[in-house]
Amino acid sequence: MFDTSACSRRQLLVSAAGAAAIAASGEVDPARAAALPIELPTFRFDGLIASPVKIASIELLRNGRTHFVRTRSSDGAAGLAITNERAAYLYPILEQLVAPYFVGKDARQIDALVDGVYVHQSNYKLAGLALWNCVGWVEFSILDMLGKIAGKSVGELLGGVKRKQVAVYMSSMRRDTSPEQEVEWVGKRIAETGSRAVKLKIGGRMSRNADASPGRTEKLVALARKTFGEGVAIYVDANGSYDAAKAIEVGRMLEDHNVAFFEEPCPWEDYESTRKVAEALKIPVAGGEQDSSLLRFQEMVRDGVLDVIQPDVNYNGGLIRTIRVAAMAAAKNLPVTPHSPKSDPNEAYVLHFVSRTNNAGPHHEYAAAPSRPQEWYTPRMTVKNGMLDVPTGPGLGITIDPAYLEKAQVVMACGDVPAVFADASWPEVPPPP
Repeated sequence: MFDTSACSRRQLLVSAAGAAAIAASGEVDPARAAALPIELPTFRFDGLIASPVKIASIELLRNGRTHFVRTRSSDGAAGLAITNERAAYLYPILEQLVAPYFVGKDARQIDALVDGVYVHQSNYKLAGLALWNCVGWVEFSILDMLGKIAGKSVGELLGGVKRKQVAVYMSSMRRDTSPEQEVEWVGKRIAETGSRAVKLKIGGRMSRNADASPGRTEKLVALARKTFGEGVAIYVDANGSYDAAKAIEVGRMLEDHNVAFFEEPCPWEDYESTRKVAEALKIPVAGGEQDSSLLRFQEMVRDGVLDVIQPDVNYNGGLIRTIRVAAMAAAKNLPVTPHSPKSDPNEAYVLHFVSRTNNAGPHHEYAAAPSRPQEWYTPRMTVKNGMLDVPTGPGLGITIDPAYLEKAQVVMACGDVPAVFADASWPEVPPPP
């Protein structure tokens, strides 16, 4: 259990106003937050689990295109986490640089392990999405194992559950539709799920001001507002389509249609252009999904680059690091709305994060495309009345059908398990969305 008096911490310098904001959010002990510097929480579980939980092995399993990381302890406990699609080509980093660091360590010290792997064998030289995805998958599986040992959900482990349901927005991933086609099919998903929020793709994706098709953005936003009415929150994602001047122009149009936030108006690494857009517009500017540096998140929060912070729990290296980003945002009274266009067990990570985070935004991402029938896990990620239930079982609260898991190949194995490797003929994997 999270104990603010005993846990280890990382420090973040913020203003006195930020100290009050974090104290009010409940992210840190109010007495400690009254003084500078503000300290970001990390987590250890020595007090909750009396005996060391020595990590004996870490495996990557694959059934079709679905990958899992399984962590086992020397006492026979196990944790299981589904990866995102990037495991298909990032697994050598997991095998050679990440998993070996964790094997033999005490899983109860997960916060220190997540930090330590960064400098292990100069891993910091690979810092970015490729490294932190692999760390995140291992962290998820360890938290699942610790939760099962303690009989607590991951949300309970990481500070306590504050909400049992999460409101979602239907996230469209498409630019190949006409405005009419897009509004029609997204509208059907709104009707089917009861969601009161949607995110539309605008611009052309890193396109230097070009639209996906001539005039699509303006027509799409106007038609969506007219069709859905003011009772539906509309978010938009430009995926870095514009320079600052064009983004401000587009942002003025979005303001006219009461759009709730403008995501990644400029290329994600161009913080200065994004800051100019945020300063010029009334509409909140969102971003952060591609970022995985805690120092860069700190700078973006401090310098007013973003109004809505959007770390991806996979890309950012797991839940503990994402909780640290949330605490930074809380220091400036900013909401956190993680990037997560999923409708499968990957959504569980965001649900647990939101369940324990006070400054989580009003709606959270869910893939608008109907999920294909998959019966190998429970509970299903089914939206009802615009809400998803947070899994309540121990650990991640996701149960994988044992028969499905038994059919999985072992892609890599590190530690005290047989090293059985999958066939080298991998299926073609499409580029990630």
